[in-house]
This record gives sequence, C-alpha cells and structure tokens, in this order.
Amino acid sequence: MNTKAAATDASASETPLEKLSLDELKERLSCNEAGLTTAEVQTRLTKDGFNELSHEGETNVLLKFLSYFWGPIPWMIEIAAILSAVVQHWADFAIILTLLLVNAVVGFWEEFQAGNAIAALKSKLALMARVRRDGKWSQVPARELVPGDVIRIRLGDITPADARLLSGDPIDVDQSALTGESLPVSKKAGESVYSGSIIRQGEIDAMVYGTGSHTFFGRTASLVQTAHTTSHFQKAILKIGDFLIVVAVALVVVIFLAALFRGDALGETLQFALVLTVAAIPVAMPTVLSVTMAVGARLLARGQAIVSRLAAIEELAGMDVLCSDKTGTLTKNILKLGDPFLLDGVTIDQILKAAALASRAEDEDAIDKAVLEGAGEQATAGLGEVVHFQPFDPVHKRTEAEVRLADRTTMKVTKGAPQVILALATNAEAIRSQYESAIDAFASRGFRALGVAQTDAAGNWKVLGVLPLFDPPRDDSAATIAEAKKLGCKVKMVTGDQLAIGREIAGQLNIGTHLIDAKIFEDVSYHDSARIDQMIEEADGFAQVYPEHKYHIVDVLQQHGHIVGMTGDGVNDAPALKKADCGIAVSGATDAARAAADIVLLSPGLSVVIDAICEARKIFQRMNSYAIYRISETCRVLIFMTLSILVFNFYPVTAVMIVLLALLNDGAILTIAYDNVRLQQEPEKWNMRLVLGIATVLGLAGVVASFGLFYLAQEVYKLDRDIIQSLIYLKLSVAGHFTIFNTRTRGPFWSIAPAKALLLATLGTQVAATLIAGLGIFMAPIGWKLAGLVWLYALAEFLIVDRLKLIAYRIFDHEGEPVFIK
Repeated sequence: MNTKAAATDASASETPLEKLSLDELKERLSCNEAGLTTAEVQTRLTKDGFNELSHEGETNVLLKFLSYFWGPIPWMIEIAAILSAVVQHWADFAIILTLLLVNAVVGFWEEFQAGNAIAALKSKLALMARVRRDGKWSQVPARELVPGDVIRIRLGDITPADARLLSGDPIDVDQSALTGESLPVSKKAGESVYSGSIIRQGEIDAMVYGTGSHTFFGRTASLVQTAHTTSHFQKAILKIGDFLIVVAVALVVVIFLAALFRGDALGETLQFALVLTVAAIPVAMPTVLSVTMAVGARLLARGQAIVSRLAAIEELAGMDVLCSDKTGTLTKNILKLGDPFLLDGVTIDQILKAAALASRAEDEDAIDKAVLEGAGEQATAGLGEVVHFQPFDPVHKRTEAEVRLADRTTMKVTKGAPQVILALATNAEAIRSQYESAIDAFASRGFRALGVAQTDAAGNWKVLGVLPLFDPPRDDSAATIAEAKKLGCKVKMVTGDQLAIGREIAGQLNIGTHLIDAKIFEDVSYHDSARIDQMIEEADGFAQVYPEHKYHIVDVLQQHGHIVGMTGDGVNDAPALKKADCGIAVSGATDAARAAADIVLLSPGLSVVIDAICEARKIFQRMNSYAIYRISETCRVLIFMTLSILVFNFYPVTAVMIVLLALLNDGAILTIAYDNVRLQQEPEKWNMRLVLGIATVLGLAGVVASFGLFYLAQEVYKLDRDIIQSLIYLKLSVAGHFTIFNTRTRGPFWSIAPAKALLLATLGTQVAATLIAGLGIFMAPIGWKLAGLVWLYALAEFLIVDRLKLIAYRIFDHEGEPVFIK
C-alpha cells in the first residue's frame, strides 16, 4: 500500500498545474485565497523561470556581427583574404573584404529583424496587475507575480498570468489572439484563463499558477524562439560553394605541385595559385544572389508585401503547401447575419426589428454589431423608445429590452441562446421540433444560432425564429485560392474554430471539406504517429488548433519534403510563422506575428500572396541562371588553365588578367537582378543535378573553345606568348559574358528578350575589356583587328554552345518541358 501511495504521489507531483483542480492547485502551491505574504513572494521570486520568458542570454552585438565573417559558406573566402594580405596583394584583399562586409551586414540585419519576435511577444504582456498580498490589494508590475498570488481581473484587463478563477460570477474572455476563436468564451469558477487574454465582461478573483515562460503564452514564445530553420536557398548555396571550392582547390593543388616539380619560382607560383584560387572561389556569389533578392524585395514592396528575410523569397518561389489561418485571413473576422429561420406568420422585417431593439451599439458587442448592421437603420425607425435594456450575461444568456411604442403601450423583445429563448415561450412544445431542426441545420453549416422572441398583447413571449451568425470569407479569398492551385500550391486551412465552422468556410472557398480535429494530436502514441502524419499530409484543413498544433502541422509537412508557407495574424500564429519556410503575416497582424514572419502583407486578404509567389518565381529563375553561369565560368577558367600548365607548361593568363576578369564579369552580372524571365506554373526548386550538369556542359564547351583559340594563335598564326595571353584574356572575358545569355533561358537564347540593364552592363564591361586588351593596359596590346577576330570567335562559340545547352537540358531534365521552340 505504501508503495502504491508513493507512486500515486509521484504521479500527482508530475501533473501540470493547469490540469489540477482548484483544491489540488491550492494544496500544491501551499496557499489560500487570502493571498501570499511579502516573505512568501520574495522566496518564490528567487526561483528560476517564474517571471521571464525563456530567452538565450544576449550576445555581444559586435561578436554576433563578426560571426558572419566565418561560416559554412565563406570559409575559403576568409583564407583567401588572409593570404592576399600576407603576400601584400592589397587590391585583392580590399575587394574580398568589401564583399565579406556586405554579406555580414545583410546576414546580421536579417537575424536582427527575425529575432524581434520574442521582444514583440513580451511587449504584449500586461504591465500591471491587481494583487492581494498581506491581506491588502495593491498594484504591482505583472513581472513580479508568482504562483499562488491572488489577482483581480475585470472588464478590459489583459490577464497578466495563467490563473484559475476563484468563486464569483462567470466572465467573458477574448482568447482570439491566443487560440484564434472569433468570439469571447465564458469562464466560470474553477476554470483557467490564460496570460494575454482580454476580459470582455465581468469581474472575478483568480489564483496565479503560471508566469513568464511557464504560461500558455510563454510556451508560444518559446516555440517562436526555437523555430530555427536553414532555408533551401542556403542549402543550395552551400552545395554550389562546396562544389566550386573542391574543384578549385583540387586543380590549384595540381598546378602548384606541377610547378614545384618543374622547379618554377616558389614565390611566383604561390602568387599565381593564390590569385587563381580567389578568382575561382565564388567570392561574389552570395552578394550577387543577395542583391538579386533585394531587388525582388523592393518589387514586392510595391505590391504591399514587405520582406523581412531575403531567403524567404526563394522559399516562396518553391512553396507547394500554404497553411492559411482562417479567422482574419480567409475571413473578414466580422460576424454577419445569414438568412433567418422564421416560424409561421413571422416576416423577416419583424424578426430583424425585434433583434435590433434587443441590441445596443454602445456596448461594442460583436453579436450586437452584427445584428444592427444586418437589420439596418430602417429596422428600428419609428418603433418608439427603449425604456429599459438588460445586457447579456453568462447566467441568463440573453439580452432583453422593454420598448414603449407610439400608442404608449409597451412590449418586450429578447435575443440570446436558442434554448433559453425557447424556454420563454408558452407554446414551446408545439414549435420545439422545427425550431431545434433549424438550429441543428445551422450548426451543421458552422453557423452560430441566435434565438429571437417578443411579447404579444397579453404579455406572453412568442418565439419569432432563429438568426444565423457567421464570419464571412473575404471577397477575394476564393479567387486567391483558385489561383494558388493553378500555381501548384495546395492550400490547407488552419483554424481555432469548431470543425463544422471550418468545413463550411472551406467548402465555400473550394479548399475541400476533409478537415480534421486537432484534438487527435494530443497524447498520440508512437505507433499512431505515422498515421497522424499521413492524415496531416492528406487533410484539406484543421480545426480547433492551438499554437503547438500549428507548429506541429508545419513541422510534419516539412519532414515530408514540402516547402511550407504559413499565413496568420495573431500571437497564436507566431510559432508556426517562424517555423514555416515562408511565414506570411497578413494585414492587421499583431506585432508578434509580424516579427515572426518573413513577409508582411500591408493590404487586406491573400491576393497579394499570389503576386508575391509570381515575383518570387521570377527571382528564382534569375538566381538559377546566375548559379549555372558562375559554375560554368569557374570550370571554364580553372580546367583550361590547369590543362594549359600541365600539358603545355604555359600560363595562358597572368594574375592581373584573372583579377580583371573577376572584377568586370562579377560587377556587370549584378544586373541579372533586373532580367526578364518566364513565369513557371509549378513551384520552383533547386535541382542540383540539372544545375551542375548544364553548367559542366557549358564549362567544358568553353574549355574546348579556349584551346581552339590557343591552337590557332600559337600553331597557325605563330603569335608571341605575351600576345596569346592577351587574346586568351579577351576571349575569356567576352565569351564569359556571352555565357549568361546562354544560361538565362531554357530555350534558344532569343526565346526571351534580355533586360536593357543586363544588355547595357555586359556590353559596357566588354567594351572596357576590349579597350584594355587592344591598347595593352596591364598586358601586351593586340590591336583592333585581333580584338575583332576574338569577338567573332566568341560569337561563334556562343551560338554553338547555345545548341549544346538545348541538348543538355533534354539529357539532364527528363521531366522538364521541351526546350525547343516550334
């Protein structure tokens, strides 16, 4: 018996406080309704975690900023910068350092913006609380509350902590910011209220059992804080960077060993290897891609979509599942009247007038607002004066008004819970069947029912009918969802409302009616987890969800290989917004939701999301084009130079030429951010097999062409080695920029006209390269005739390579669309 008792006690001690009864809670906290003493409060304040949201210690801002100089992408770039300084190549050192600085600023700013979610969540907490200590009521900062405190909450208060209601009348609590419920809920003695919820009606004392990170609100903040993800964009850049670095290092090592074996000067060899490494490693790649996305972000801003994390643009382009919050996102978050159910002999005008008279605008009640707006001004015109009004309360569950008519007689009208209204009628049994059938029919469609009655000449109550209330979809929601489906993006609705309400809205918007209740996520066994995951995959939406449910839904979909977007507007959406590949805060969102999101919409509804998806896919096309270009150019230069040195013992370009190539080519290619592209109808994703395959084909074709020019110059025209180096430099420069016009289209190069900015930038840099080679700046002059021949040779190479590209796409992209234009 003792063993069993001990086991029972141990089990009870592990039970969360929110699941204990009021008496058990008092016993666990060793307190009573008289409130704590100052000494007890001081003792509990010394315990960790009672008053602050859990948050990692603040990191020195300077150290955090410097951390961006050393990471998984640019580690070889830092080494190159250090080596440049060692051998006193200050120009190279300055260029590399500038690029690193730009990337560090962008990365630091992105994290700074995203990290504001916790601060925004904290700012939503109540600042002061009424608490009873030492037998006296006083105002204290909410952060000083401890479990066991007795607080008083009343109309208009933000609940300062998780608390259990003590004795008293029921209160109405608005939990919409936490749970997504569109209407206040009634709470009675013994039930819990959550930190951050708003008291809409009533007054009562409550006992605190959770503060700070131990509250329902605090766990939401913790979810936001821990939701760190690596974007698919970052993963792709890592793969591309790793590929180029491995190729560059391997070939440079081969060159270096060959030079040592031949007895070349060590200093000269080291200098050349260093410069070649700097040119080969994609130093400018993160900057070019960041600029491309930044330009796209400015374009999205014009469409009322503010981007707070640049990588989210790439995620938006590949998004194939959009989890959308219902209340305030797909719907207007404003109650509306539907078509009423009328009993025999009752007109619509009659029921609307009675309901309007039983409502009061100044109470700012959501139901009263809906009734008055639905009835219109004419409904109450000329009906006399309301001499007494009884507002709604959780006990009577109805409003009532006494009205003095024009003939000085009086009547009463009432509206409220349907069963309460039915109980007033003298003929309740006669109408019960059809009345309850109407209520059930409204409930099956997700409508909230409101009974309406008025007194007759004898003063007896007569039921008029039932008014349905619903939160209507936004005007553009259905069209937006249809467009999203056309773009290959499945929409799943996520709501804190009941299952019937969710199904009704989902059906109206053509999302689908296969919704599941989020209660199934609770206490899931290991054996059921796979089944639940499959249900999440197949569902059209989810009802009665809490913040941790939304977070879990996003997590499961990501694990199944989806790129997930999440829209929302409340504190309850913040964890899922942060966890999602692309979190979207809709118009009117709370500060916490905006801070956790990657994209913030300024205009109502989701229509701007479609525009953002289209723009993001165009941006992805530009980034993909640049990635192929950068890889092909690295292979073209490195392989050609390695083979030239190994086979012919000839350095085809000098270190200065390599620096010039890097400066001119990477500088002009920034304008690809403005290029014209063709919108894809399916979600974009990084296909590294395709990217590396196409880039390798283009790169090897360039190597062959470079050796062809080298053969002509040396064997046919018998030119000097210095002149040959200048020719090779100009050919690598001109043909290199022609390559971008190969990579920017899947079809022939003329299938999509290039942007003027890209065309002018590339033309300008190649005119500069031609002048440098023709006049002999930093190299032997080749004259204008040879320069013209190099241009013709590069143009011929460009046309041939463009046809090779089409063949390569057919080989590497079996599932893609045909690239030949009929």
